[in-house]
Parts: sequence; C-alpha cells; structure tokens
Amino acid sequence: MAVIQKYGKNYSPDLVCHKENHPSDKIGVPGCHKKWPEHNTNWSRPVARVWTVVLLLGTCLLYCARVAMPICAVSMSEQFNWSKRESGMVLGSFFWGYCFTQVFGGYVSDRVGGEKVLLLSAAAWGSMTAFTPILAHFCSQPILSMTLARFLMGLLQGVHYPSLASLCSQKVVESERGFLMSTVGSGSYLGTLVIGGAGSLMLDLYGWESVFYVPGLLSVLWAYCMWKYLLKGEGPIITLESLGSGGPQSKLTKRHWLRLFKQPAVCAVIVTHLCTASTFFTLLSWLPTFFKDTFPDAKGWVFNVIPWLVAIPSSLFSGCLSDHLISQGFDTATVRKFMQFFSMGVSSVFTLLLCGNTTFPWAVAFVSATMGLTTFSHSGVSVNVQDLAPSCAGALFGVMNTCGAFSGVLMVYFSGYLIETTGSWASVFALITTVNLLGLCTFLAFAEARRVDIDSSKIRHNIHI
Repeated sequence: MAVIQKYGKNYSPDLVCHKENHPSDKIGVPGCHKKWPEHNTNWSRPVARVWTVVLLLGTCLLYCARVAMPICAVSMSEQFNWSKRESGMVLGSFFWGYCFTQVFGGYVSDRVGGEKVLLLSAAAWGSMTAFTPILAHFCSQPILSMTLARFLMGLLQGVHYPSLASLCSQKVVESERGFLMSTVGSGSYLGTLVIGGAGSLMLDLYGWESVFYVPGLLSVLWAYCMWKYLLKGEGPIITLESLGSGGPQSKLTKRHWLRLFKQPAVCAVIVTHLCTASTFFTLLSWLPTFFKDTFPDAKGWVFNVIPWLVAIPSSLFSGCLSDHLISQGFDTATVRKFMQFFSMGVSSVFTLLLCGNTTFPWAVAFVSATMGLTTFSHSGVSVNVQDLAPSCAGALFGVMNTCGAFSGVLMVYFSGYLIETTGSWASVFALITTVNLLGLCTFLAFAEARRVDIDSSKIRHNIHI
C-alpha cells in the first residue's frame, strides 16, 4: 500500500485553503477539483458539533428500536406460540423492508434536505416501535401484524443512513466529514449496548412490552427536540414540487447518472461497501454461535459486550485521525485508502488468527480487534461517496447500502452452508478474509476523491479570473 503523501499530486499552496470561507462567486485556481461554483451552506464548527451529538443520539435510538424485537423474540414466541420458522419470518421481514427505501431516502434527501427526512422517519419509526405491543395484543393474528410491523420498520429506518450521507455532504466541510460520520456511526454500537443491557433488565422487570415503549417514545421525543430547537419549528414540509425541482445540486439527468456509474471510482466505492457490509453482517450474525460452539462454558456477556466496547472508541479515533491528516494537507484520496486498509486489510489478519486453536481470552481479543478496526471504514469508503458526488451522495449511498444489505443476507446464508458442510469455522473466516481483500484491492486501485458528479469541462469553461 502506498505511503501517505503530504500534499498530493493535485495540491497547490493556494488551495490548502479554507474553502468554507470563500464567497460563492470567487473560484480558486482553474483545475482544482475541490472548488466548484456552488453556494456555501456549510455548518460552522460549533453548529456541526451540536448536530454531531444530536445525530449520535438519533442513531443510538435507531438501533435501540431496531434491536428491541430480537431481544423480545423468545418471550413473544412463548406467549404467542410461534415456531422457530415463524420467529425467523418476523425477524427477517425487517431486512426486506430495509432494502427498498435506501435509494428513495437518499434521492429525497438530496432534494429537500437530509434533516427533514431524518425528522419525519424518526417520528414514524419511533411511533411504530411504541405501537408494536398494541398491534400484537389487539390483532387476531399476531404473527401477521408483527411481520408487517417489522417490514414497515425496515422501510422507515432504511432512509436513515442515506439521509445522513446526504446531510453530511451538503453541510460539512471535507476536512471534518470523517469525524462526524465515524462519531454518528458509533451510535449503532452504543445503541446495541444500551438496549442489550437496559432492554434485558426491562424485559425481566416489566415485561417485553416495555422494551418497545421506552425506545419508541424516546425516539419521538428526539424528533420533537430536533424540530423544536435545531430546525426552529420550521417544516418539515416535503411537497411533490420540492421533489421535482430540488436544489441546483440535485438536478442530475439519467444521462448524468449513467456517466456517474461508468466512473471507476464510483464502481469502486459500491463494490468496496458491498464487501464491507457483507463481512460485517456475517461476523455480527455468526460470532455468538462461534463462541458457543467453541467455548461452551464461556460467559455470554463477555463476547457480546467487549467487542462493542472496543468498537466505539475505535470509531471515534478513526474519524479524528482522518480529519487530522486531511487538515494537515495530506491527499484526501490517500487518507481514505489508508483508513480502508486498516478496516479491511489489518482486520483480516486478526480474523485469520481465529482459524487456529486459541484460548477464549485470545479469541475475544482477536474478535475485538477485528470489530474495532472494521469501524475505520466510517472514515474510508463510507465518507468517500461524499467526496465523489456531494450533489447526489444520499441516493448513491442508498445504492451502496442496498447492494450491501442484499449481499450481506446472501453471505450469511452461505456461511451457514459452509459450517454445515465442512464442520469447520476456518472456512467461514477464510471466506470473510477473501471478500475483504477483494474489496480492499478494488478500493486501493480505483478510489479517488475528486468530484465526478458534474461535468468539469463545462464548469471550467465558465470560470472568469
């Protein structure tokens, strides 16, 4: 892997610049890929920090609501007499809904603003979570109502990450995107930990209904506070007219989209994100079973909690590191590749170490290192889409996430097939490593950080100095 070079090949001393401070009518030196003539609407640093905390809490609540059903699945199965197949149908329906609104959520966010989509969706999936126990008790067929409820939850939550990508590309300067995305991304690990601990306690003390009521109502409260104090009570108003017109950045024709998907850098982020999501879903799904099969006497809370405790500071560190390197003048594309190298390359080393005979403490250490390093992708491929196409980052991220979700489901099933046929966990870890290396090589070979969503020749033709 190439060593990070300070002031990459596109660097000019006049452009280390403070692009957020330039008026929109003053364009830098011709040929600079970071200076396009568009209106400056970036958040100031204090405002960005407030939004970072708010979005972190929102993502934490998102996962609290998402994981509520898996935590209560056993208790609900006993109460409603569900079989394993029926429980699996309820749990799996979420992911089918989750796949369908990724692109749509990003598309709408690029036109009307990601904050509006986040607000409406949070109010909707928060309400759906709070009403889940009511639907289960008052419907004559709980299995049907719960399957539909989980499907709708997937539809409503599917817009979250594409909206984040769109909002970040429109409001956050390039040198601070890594920190925001990695910090907000750590909310998923925090939410999993919170609902795993507090949800299990509420389940024992107050019944499974409380596990839905609390995160659902808190999510609605979060949406209200964001509307009241950050959006100042304005909107959210999403009309057909706003979807059709959008802002000047969102007007990409079908021809432009085709040209976008022909760009090697765009194909690289899609393939790399597909590989990253597939391996992450596989580890998330099968690691508990791996520990139970390999170390049957081990305490479950150890391998279910420690890796996520490591992932949170690791994600924050990766964001700070990437932003620091970019602010010091290192080439943005090289920094993205550097972070992805740790996410997919170095983490694979620890995954392979699980193939051999090891003790329980070392296995927990290897898994923790793997999950911690995987979070570096928040400052790599996940934010690279905003470098390439800020005008349509939400929709493009939706395409990436849809591909990642579908491939993740397939890889989880295929991993189960490997375990049954080979009887060895080494085959699964070898598969994860292979997919990781495929994605990493693609990203290192083709990833860029220059804008590809607009015709640079036409932009430069209108520059007057």
